[in-house]
Amino acid sequence: MIAIFSDTHSARGHELEGEALAAAREADVVIHAGDFNTAAALEAFQDECEVLVGVRGNTDSAAVRDRLPTARVVEEGGVRFAVTHRRDGGETGLAMFGRSRDADVVVSGHSHRPTVVETEDVLLLNPGSHAQPRGNRPGFAVLEQPAGAEAGTDDARLEGAICEPDGTLVESFELSRR
Repeated sequence: MIAIFSDTHSARGHELEGEALAAAREADVVIHAGDFNTAAALEAFQDECEVLVGVRGNTDSAAVRDRLPTARVVEEGGVRFAVTHRRDGGETGLAMFGRSRDADVVVSGHSHRPTVVETEDVLLLNPGSHAQPRGNRPGFAVLEQPAGAEAGTDDARLEGAICEPDGTLVESFELSRR
């Protein structure tokens, strides 16, 4: 499983609870699209996750900015993710960012609004904020191999969902793997 978070905005810790905390603990990799805010929040995420792949956001402290890049690419489960906090140009800018990195998925944050947008050649995924939704639904995302499919098979898709921290489904989607 791949768990995806953004916009924690915490001075204390990871602010994870319920199904969001369970997903972070159980995931093979956790992707975070920035705005931890403090080193304490970043380190709390690292303590909960087997593997954390993060980028810095626009409100992160110097201690976080010194430890994380503004963008990165990671491959997991046959999917290439381009991760950034925000990108000028809206959906077009994010899609161009993804294409320039040969990504299947662009993970971003900043808006605190959970969204999934399918473009011609890249999926744009913003998990929202599990901790500070700012008037939006709180959210995080998970991607998993379909039930019944075995690792290493030819099933070329992953099932995805954006959920609220308590596990309430916000939106489901499907992603074709390379």
